[in-house]
Amino acid sequence: MNMRIDKQNFDLNARIDKQNSALEESSRQTAESLKEINSIVSEKMQEILDRKINEAFATVVKNMTELGKNINDGQEKQREEIKFQLSSIKEEFSKIHTENKETMDKIRQDNQQSLDKINETVNEKLQKTLNDRINQSFETVNKRLAEVYEGLGEMKNVASGVKDLKNVLSNVKTRGILGEIQLSVILEDILTPEQYETQFKLSPDSRDLVDFAIKLPGQDNGQYIYLPIDSKFPGGKWGDLADAYESGDPALVKEKRKALEAEIKTCAKSIHDKYIRPPFTTDFAIMFLPFEGLYSEVVNMGLVETLQKDYKINITGPSTMAATLNSLQMGFRTLAIQKKSGEVWTILEAAKKEFANFAKTLESARSRIRKVDEDLDSLIGTRTNAINRKLRDITILEPDAIDAEDILGIEGE
Repeated sequence: MNMRIDKQNFDLNARIDKQNSALEESSRQTAESLKEINSIVSEKMQEILDRKINEAFATVVKNMTELGKNINDGQEKQREEIKFQLSSIKEEFSKIHTENKETMDKIRQDNQQSLDKINETVNEKLQKTLNDRINQSFETVNKRLAEVYEGLGEMKNVASGVKDLKNVLSNVKTRGILGEIQLSVILEDILTPEQYETQFKLSPDSRDLVDFAIKLPGQDNGQYIYLPIDSKFPGGKWGDLADAYESGDPALVKEKRKALEAEIKTCAKSIHDKYIRPPFTTDFAIMFLPFEGLYSEVVNMGLVETLQKDYKINITGPSTMAATLNSLQMGFRTLAIQKKSGEVWTILEAAKKEFANFAKTLESARSRIRKVDEDLDSLIGTRTNAINRKLRDITILEPDAIDAEDILGIEGE
């Protein structure tokens, strides 16, 4: 029984193995078929895709070709239209040019005729006027030539004066005198002679004479404190600097600026040592530079504060000197007002006292006048009434019957 079952199982397994083998063979064949189908489908799809792409590309090429043709046709058409329009414009311009030329020729002819007529008229008047003017011009030229001859003589005198001035400026002593003269003119224009001294010795123990000293009121009446002003003109150093500027050499300009700066400091030290002598003078002095160009150069060097700090020297030029003197003049007036204010107060005190006395006298006179007024009222009222009562019973005569003026001894008017 068991053997039969085992045999049946064996047969069953054999059939299953056979079916599995057949199934595997079928699966392998199916896979190969599917692979072949897939390959065929891929080839077909690629062919279809290539065909579609080629058709699409051909369509695009066709459309682009048609578009290019249309564009070329449109451009050709526009070209023809533009050519036609240019031709029309050219014809119009040619026509306008011809018309303008004819018009201009006509205008030119008319203008030429008018100009010829005007020219004839002008020539006639001009010839007459020209003759008159020529005669007048000859007379004027003769006068001017005479004046020129006179001017040449004056120019010779000016040239001689310039030469003399050059000689003056080239000499150190005369340069100093030139600055003193200019400073003297400025002082004379602004201050009175009583307000400054010239070539003045500032202290008893000094032998140096300052060019000018301005009087400033001191603490005591009649005493003055002097403000020294000295003129300096380093013309040589300044001239060297001007030549350096003209040469355009920065190194040379720098060198000459230093030389001028050193000269200005030397002058400031000299003024400080000689002329600043408190309490006879102020604790500072003024250096006057006679030319604005020199003054501007010193200011641009930045020496103003240095000289004030190191040497107590103030730098001035012609314009700033005038401003400084005007400021001092205002100071003089202020001090004069302060001195006179005491006298004014004294006069006001006396006037106040006198006015008080006047008020008392006026009040006394007013009382007397009031008393006289009362007496007059009494006399006019009481006495008049009494007289009227006495005269009331007297018979009044006719006006013509008696001469009142003769009786009373009154002269008629």
